[in-house]
Amino acid sequence: MSPLEEFEEDLAEIKSYQPYARRIFWTGANPFAMSYENLKLRALTVRDYLIKCQTMAMFASIRDIRDKEVWQLRKLRAMGINGLSIGTESGDDDTLALAGKGYTAADILEQCRKLDEAGIEYYFVYMTGLAGKGRGYWNAVNSAKLFSQLNPYFISVDSLTLFPDTELYRMEQEGRFVPAGEKERLQELQVFIQNLQIRTHLFANSSSNFYPVTAYLPKERDSVVSELQHIMDTVSEKEMAEYRRNLKSLG
Repeated sequence: MSPLEEFEEDLAEIKSYQPYARRIFWTGANPFAMSYENLKLRALTVRDYLIKCQTMAMFASIRDIRDKEVWQLRKLRAMGINGLSIGTESGDDDTLALAGKGYTAADILEQCRKLDEAGIEYYFVYMTGLAGKGRGYWNAVNSAKLFSQLNPYFISVDSLTLFPDTELYRMEQEGRFVPAGEKERLQELQVFIQNLQIRTHLFANSSSNFYPVTAYLPKERDSVVSELQHIMDTVSEKEMAEYRRNLKSLG
């Protein structure tokens, strides 16, 4: 994240055209990786410039939560830090290790329960295809089981797209990783949705998904599962794969 001086310059600019902003999003990788004291200082600085600001949202990693005690998280929440977007991508230990996430399913459970206790709202990312060919089912089952023990306000779903100069791309080129097919990914998404046992919003509508879906679960579970099945029954694997090959970026 930018130095405090630049941070204040940005706040001054925001104040000049939106002095009563109620919600802002901190950019710059994972701002929540900063220490408690640094986060506290910046949250108080926001209040100096934007007196009506109620929510300061940002990206975070499971690793960023580890060094913060529940009492500190409560304090940050009281200052307005809320709405953490956490790129979990999976809740399956084998898949987390393959992706080099640096934490386990047990870590996700422990750290996010701290957020629940502190009253901090958070959002998860799940990624279909990340486990590789033949592993999507268990990735979905184990991830849904883990996520169902927590309270993500929403879950966004992406689908693995390999680009040059990434580790999994190199592993694929070396024959150490076999990507899942497109229909397997849709089946994985089906299984994930079927096994989620919490009330949450699901957004699988980014460009990385061949077929975009959104749903409020569990209310719309059956309809979205049927919708995905219809796509698998009527669209060929070749057509789906062609869509993936033509993706040049996910922006």
